[in-house]
Amino acid sequence: MGSGLTQWTIHGERLVDDTRKLRLSIASVELPDGVTFEQYVLRLPAAAMMVVLDDAREQVLMMWRHRWILDRWVWELPGGYVDPHEDPAVTAAREVEEETGWRPRDVRKLLSTQPMVGSADADNRLYVSLGAEYVGDPTDVNEAEEIAWLPLSSVREKMERGEIVGASSQVGLMHVLAFPPS
Repeated sequence: MGSGLTQWTIHGERLVDDTRKLRLSIASVELPDGVTFEQYVLRLPAAAMMVVLDDAREQVLMMWRHRWILDRWVWELPGGYVDPHEDPAVTAAREVEEETGWRPRDVRKLLSTQPMVGSADADNRLYVSLGAEYVGDPTDVNEAEEIAWLPLSSVREKMERGEIVGASSQVGLMHVLAFPPS
């Protein structure tokens, strides 16, 4: 695909921290013009999220939660880290049920995204569910202050107001708005 003329050279990477949820290192990088520098590199396990649409495909299931790192309340799609050897679609469906109390039906892959491609490897797998069945209260009580079916027509305004800021939530929602699943 590429000619390699603009490909950066990695001369080495030294580990700073390695845990179950992240691997942080510092890479020694050389640009094609010979400039060298060091850059932090963050590697995260794959995550899976789901856009759950109601049967009429007019509403989306969202979670209102506080993100302490940003110290903000935001709407997000349900999702979480993919367990080792787990199918990401299974992860996404499991997380929806645990976090919202709704069991997705007719799960389909949307796309994968890398929300911080310049400094992190954070594979986010996005799925869509056409319909869901209510199975009870969420079993994970630490995830959301509120679970709600929001009109898809309100998504753009919520993004503009800064109520939906997560990159993968935005990408998944914009994808179903631009390319409605049939």
